[in-house]
Amino acid sequence: MKGWFLVLAALGFSGAANARNASPPLNAQLNGDLTVHDPVIIREGDTYYVFSTVGKYVGIKTSRDLKTWTDAGAVFSQIPAWAKEAVPGTEGIWAPDISYVNGEYRLYYSVSTFGSNRSAIGLATSPTLGAKAKWKDHGLVVMSTKEDDFNAIDPNLVVDAQGRQWLALGSFWSGIKLFPLDPKTGKPAPGTEPYAIARRLAPAGGPAPIEAPFIIPHAGWYYLLASYDYCCKGVNSTYYTVVGRAKKITGPYLGRDGTDMMQGGGSIFLRADLQEQQRFRGPGHAGAFTDKDGQTYVVYHAYDKQDNGAPKLRIAPVRWDAEGWPVAQY
Repeated sequence: MKGWFLVLAALGFSGAANARNASPPLNAQLNGDLTVHDPVIIREGDTYYVFSTVGKYVGIKTSRDLKTWTDAGAVFSQIPAWAKEAVPGTEGIWAPDISYVNGEYRLYYSVSTFGSNRSAIGLATSPTLGAKAKWKDHGLVVMSTKEDDFNAIDPNLVVDAQGRQWLALGSFWSGIKLFPLDPKTGKPAPGTEPYAIARRLAPAGGPAPIEAPFIIPHAGWYYLLASYDYCCKGVNSTYYTVVGRAKKITGPYLGRDGTDMMQGGGSIFLRADLQEQQRFRGPGHAGAFTDKDGQTYVVYHAYDKQDNGAPKLRIAPVRWDAEGWPVAQY
């Protein structure tokens, strides 16, 4: 038996040999400036761009290989005047989303104050990224106030199989909403009512922790990622990410076991609070990107136990299992 093992190992068939030859996970290879929160990712040419909540404005990081990341400044130098008027007391720009549609890069972003649903989503566009980017702000897209049952932050643009454009958004309150957009403006028509696509069931008067939607079209399905529980508490964050899928972009989004995301269901996609020894805690606010070779990646933040709970960039390749579900290799 030992002889056969040696022969197989020499031919490259043993599990031990495969383990020695396998590359470490992408997350283990990340280096450089990795401080981000609420990241999204896109590629232009030979450069990858991550946009995220960094400081007061939308920060930019770049990489040529998805591994080594460098700070590349910020989209804004100040909060737009319309945003200060719409959300008094706002001190920063949060949770961007980046897409390439209609021949331009479209950056949606959030302005709010912590714990309030007086919030707004804005839109900026540029014909290119990098040093030649020329961002033009287009002002308000969607706003929520205390009279609304949703919170207008955490935007995500998605284009459906018919070419229609939609904006998913939401944090706490009554959950995740989906607005149809006018493709020419990137904004909903006045008076547009959103679809409800996911929510958490909270005790009377209690919080309903769900946020950060991201919809991935794949193989005739729409996959909705959402973050459950609590971010922003460093290593004590309980954030985790779930996924559900639907044949129609408006839902219903169901997990592997048939649980409905409108009832707090879905299947675990990213989680790190169940094993105390795990270095990176609270993985969430996930976004996805499919590269030129067809490989899908999920980008998210998690809190680093070895760096005082600082939020760090995490990237994981996604494989699709035999039943068509995404599995993050993290």
